[in-house]
Amino acid sequence: MSGELDLDHLRQWIGREAVSEDVITPALAARFHATLNLPGAPASQGEAAPALIHFCLCQPAAPMTELGGDGHPAKGGFLPPVPLPRRMWASSAIDFHAGLRVGDVVAKRSRVAAVTAKSGRSGNLCFVTVEHEIRGHDGLAISERQTIVYREAAGPGASVAPVPESAPQGVTVETIDASAPLLFRYSALTFNGHRIHYDLPYATGEEHYPGLVVHGPLQATLLVHLAARCNGGRAPDHFSFRGVQPAIGGEALSLNAGPLIDNSMELWSARPGGPLAMQATAQWR
Repeated sequence: MSGELDLDHLRQWIGREAVSEDVITPALAARFHATLNLPGAPASQGEAAPALIHFCLCQPAAPMTELGGDGHPAKGGFLPPVPLPRRMWASSAIDFHAGLRVGDVVAKRSRVAAVTAKSGRSGNLCFVTVEHEIRGHDGLAISERQTIVYREAAGPGASVAPVPESAPQGVTVETIDASAPLLFRYSALTFNGHRIHYDLPYATGEEHYPGLVVHGPLQATLLVHLAARCNGGRAPDHFSFRGVQPAIGGEALSLNAGPLIDNSMELWSARPGGPLAMQATAQWR
């Protein structure tokens, strides 16, 4: 076991807040557009910013001396010091309100809302829920409830769950190459130092993944833009997603969308012929 969970101690972080500001520059919009290979021209000054670009904003700029061995900022600042070494973005539920535009000065307020724990096949799990509010020129633009999961270390002989059934094929299917350059560029866009996304010896030797890991928010961003393309270019008003199991880089990743039913659409990602990696739901008012 990597560490005992003292929930009473960890729950002292509930209610802790962090506030930060950033700017959606035309350069960021262009790099985001290019990295995701979005159609058309990138948004320019004053135009609507692409959905989920806020994942690139207001990231903590921790000095190199304050990073942990995994490349993340060391624990115990805004987030509670969960004594489990493997950290991943588990899920988010996002509401889009006024929207953001290129050139906006963006203010983000984050609050630790909950800390829970349970035991799973891989050992102890700890879930930290954070609520975010993103404001731009026109006021509240995005509200998000994000859950981060912490896991125990995985050894090379750790037991694995049975391989689930292959994911179904969507009504619309697009396939991308989840290449190392794509993962590296998205890490750079989001100022994400987590080594599982770009450091293959670390990902396989230390955290015992079979390869580089495709970012959860990258998959979510690809899926939300697929949803918009499937509905006449309209970005959803609500979007939620959860990781089912890691998607591994260096191979194809299929993006699937189901039919639009009652202004709602189910989406998912998977290795072609493989099991679900991420499930998502897009909804329109």
